[in-house]
Amino acid sequence: MNRRLECYELLVDVAKAVPDLIKAIPRGESELKDQLKRAMLSSMLNLAEGNGRYSIKERNRFFNISLGSISELSATMDYATAFRYLDERNSQKLIASLRKAYNMVRKLRK
Repeated sequence: MNRRLECYELLVDVAKAVPDLIKAIPRGESELKDQLKRAMLSSMLNLAEGNGRYSIKERNRFFNISLGSISELSATMDYATAFRYLDERNSQKLIASLRKAYNMVRKLRK
């Protein structure tokens, strides 16, 4: 069901990169690692849940939560890149995918 959405597939692709991103973050930054995982999970789950709802109001509510989580994920990657935990070129590529997914989710709202 969710696999039909290109924005969901983009989020899956970013999620596949998250374990490597987490490995690059040094010890002592467990909050940052947890935040990456939580924001990634929230963006995907809320998109999926919204896609499964029939009420426009409910769909939009879950899509809005997904949008917030995508923004949070992007900001978390910016932070990790600024502290040189992540390779800038790789993180910018992932952030571009997030931006594309964000714009697609926005278009799903009615």
